[in-house]
Order: sequence, then C-alpha cells, then structure tokens
Amino acid sequence: MSLVPAFEIGVWNAWILIALFMCGFVSSLVIKSVGTRIAHVEEEKRLNKYVALISTILWLYSIFLPLQLGTAWFYSGVIIYALGLIISAVTIANIATSPPDEPFTKGMYRYSRNALSLGTLLVFLGVGVASASWLYLLLSLCILVLTHFMIAVEEEVCLNKFGDAYRDYMNRTPRWLGLPKLK
Repeated sequence: MSLVPAFEIGVWNAWILIALFMCGFVSSLVIKSVGTRIAHVEEEKRLNKYVALISTILWLYSIFLPLQLGTAWFYSGVIIYALGLIISAVTIANIATSPPDEPFTKGMYRYSRNALSLGTLLVFLGVGVASASWLYLLLSLCILVLTHFMIAVEEEVCLNKFGDAYRDYMNRTPRWLGLPKLK
C-alpha cells in the first residue's frame, strides 16, 4: 500500500469486481419483495444518502484502481470479496422467500441480524484489500460506521413492528456475525 492513491485506467482494475457485485444487486431489485420489504424511516433515509454517496465514490474510484494481481493482497482480497458476494446472494434469496408479515430470521439471518449489510461491507473490504488501497479501505470503514447507526434505527422500527418476536430474535442472533444462541 502506498500513501498516494492509485489512479490508472485499465482492464484489470477493481471495476471488474464491482461490476460483478452490481449485476447481482441489480438483478435482486427485479424481485419485487426485496425492495419493498426493507423498512425506511426519515433518519435512516438521511444516513442512507451518505452511504449511497460514499458507495458511488467507491464505484467510480474502482474504475481507476488497479488490482494487485499475483500478490498476497489480491488473493486475500478476492477471498474476502467472494465471501461477501456469497453472503449477499444467499441473503437476497432469504429476503425474497420470507413471509411478508414476519421478520427475516432464516438462512443467513440466523447468523447475522444484518446479513445484507455484512455481505456488502465484505465486498467493499475485499475490493480494498485486493487493490491494496488504503483510501478504498478507509471509505469502506466510513460505510461501516454509517451502517452501524442505520442498523440501530432499523432495529427500533422492527421492534415496533414485530414486538416480542423480534426482541427474541435480537437476543439469540448477533448483530453482525456469529452462531445463534440456543433458545
């Protein structure tokens, strides 16, 4: 990693990884229930705008960011990225197949109350490591911090909407990642 961010247009840049992720993300929007099932309140919408802005900066920066092919950075980053991609895909399938009047608790949501955010963050972190870019990693960490505050708002909405069922889910399922507690 160098102190000066890399800016170089090329075929083997981080945009390849981001494009693959975006193909999966855009295809999930075709599934009606994914977009309509996620609750939004004003405070969350405000935070979401910042996350969207930073995400857009990362996507644009990925066009100019060369991957560190053949290095330990690249291989480590691709593993993190692939894990995030798999978590995101499985989570989208979980959302699409969950009953509309219940909280998401099956599939990846058994191991993380925020599986979709976790998958997306791993994708961004993986790209940052694969390209050995401190700037990309720093911006990814900014998304992590903003997401943490968004999650607090979302969980309050879910508590109001689903009551004790969601409280029980919160007590047995970690916020980010882990094994669920036994009932």
